[in-house]
Amino acid sequence: MAVPKRKTSKMKIRSRKAANRYKGVQATYCTACKSPLKPHRVCSSCGTYKGKQIIALETE
Repeated sequence: MAVPKRKTSKMKIRSRKAANRYKGVQATYCTACKSPLKPHRVCSSCGTYKGKQIIALETE
């Protein structure tokens, strides 16, 4: 039967377990219109980013 030659380090154990803790991309919300959007992206519904108007969207 195979026996490990050395003790597995804390870093190896923790990095192996960290893969199971990944929760995916967290949803963020626009500060102007409160619609959900991806992090670090311009809001597709109102065209703002960090409270500043970046894209002028046409209203129907």
